[in-house]
Amino acid sequence: MSDTDLCFTPATELVSLVRRRKVSPLEITRAVLARIERVNPRLNAYCTVAAEQALGDARRATAAPKRGARLGALHGVPVSIKDLTPTKGIRTTWGSKIYEHHVPDEDGLIVERLRAAGAIVLGKTNTPEFGAGANTFNAVFGPTRNPWDPALTCGGSTGGGAVALATGLGPLAQGSDLGGSLRIPAAFCGVVGFRTTPGLVPVHPTPLAFEPWPVQGPMARTVADTALMLSVIAGADPRAPISYAVDTGTFTAAVRAPRLRGLRVAWGGGLGVTPVDDEVLAICHRAMATFGRLGARISDAHPDFGGIHDIVEVSRGLTMVARHEDKLPQWRAVMQDNLVKNIDYGLGLRASDIGRAERLRTELWHRVRAFFEEHDLIVTPTAAVPPFRIEDVYPKEINGKPMRHYIEWALLTYAFTVVGLPAISVPCGFTRAGLPVGLQIAGGWRAETSVLRAAAAFEAAAPWAHLRPPEPA
Repeated sequence: MSDTDLCFTPATELVSLVRRRKVSPLEITRAVLARIERVNPRLNAYCTVAAEQALGDARRATAAPKRGARLGALHGVPVSIKDLTPTKGIRTTWGSKIYEHHVPDEDGLIVERLRAAGAIVLGKTNTPEFGAGANTFNAVFGPTRNPWDPALTCGGSTGGGAVALATGLGPLAQGSDLGGSLRIPAAFCGVVGFRTTPGLVPVHPTPLAFEPWPVQGPMARTVADTALMLSVIAGADPRAPISYAVDTGTFTAAVRAPRLRGLRVAWGGGLGVTPVDDEVLAICHRAMATFGRLGARISDAHPDFGGIHDIVEVSRGLTMVARHEDKLPQWRAVMQDNLVKNIDYGLGLRASDIGRAERLRTELWHRVRAFFEEHDLIVTPTAAVPPFRIEDVYPKEINGKPMRHYIEWALLTYAFTVVGLPAISVPCGFTRAGLPVGLQIAGGWRAETSVLRAAAAFEAAAPWAHLRPPEPA
């Protein structure tokens, strides 16, 4: 196959090719690095490319079978790491001028697991400062552009990872998700992003080890690749106190037995919390016909998400204070404006505000839990709008309704963050302008396997992996 075809080959197939010695890790890595050199300057998916380290690791991976070494589940498969996650010997900036030249001396736990499984780390992908926002730009590296239209945003905050996947700059991408940071860029770029239950993928290091809001997780071009990566990074670790043990083989088994027949699937639309662009809503609603043809029992329903605006604003403000208040005295002038506003909002919260938000969240959880006693899955658009202008931090209006700030338009993804439920974004079509649209499939408590089965069934009926953005000019 050509180098370009190799760059777009799924991770599951690369694993098989490497094990059968049809292609070597070094050949794969060289092909992807060459493509990064050609494509990345136009789109800015990678902010740091660790070519020499990757080639060294690939040479060792190529020699491993000759030594009789045991091969890991991702042996020889390239992966990108979001620039919020520490990587030993590779610059990690968090997209901030504060850490512009920071080089960690140890890997984050998720990177440890990827390397232990044989993955080849290619480098770091771009993110907004400290991951705050759904448009990927920062003062260190500038903006990352949408591969389907470079004048538009790729989403965020795992925007660089999504662009890398869409353009063949690696088959797997590590990312993170607070309010939609795996799912929104996946939707905007035509790939897969999976936010899992907090604790399923352990996080270390982190200043807030007990925090349930942000999770780390997988992005890929196919559901099977997403499940494969999840099988490597999931499971308990004593350094992550909310992590828990799980049979990681169930994730790959789920996509080998895709199923929608008999499942009770709710179409949630805008969940009663946000307007949705008319074209996006229509495309996602049409996708429900595929669920019906595959035997799902479809209904129009969603939980009462009352109180979500207050829950999100308070919890996000509290998180930003806990993570970044100490930076304000020295660095306020160089920090992203929306980030500073979030911190200032959090500093203005009273204990009673926080207590009320937590009570609202608990009440919401019980309403959602009751909903999933009657339904197996709920489906919505991933993002309320198609990709918007790269100059805009967030869409200023949807169907004529003004958006107050950069969180309000992302409530479709935040809805499942606040109750800790697994939600995946998969491609489901294109707008008339040729822009990808993502479908969000969410499940009940710790229902990752159900979500993966459904996503794999939808993918089999409406495949997307062969669809590629135009080559950058």
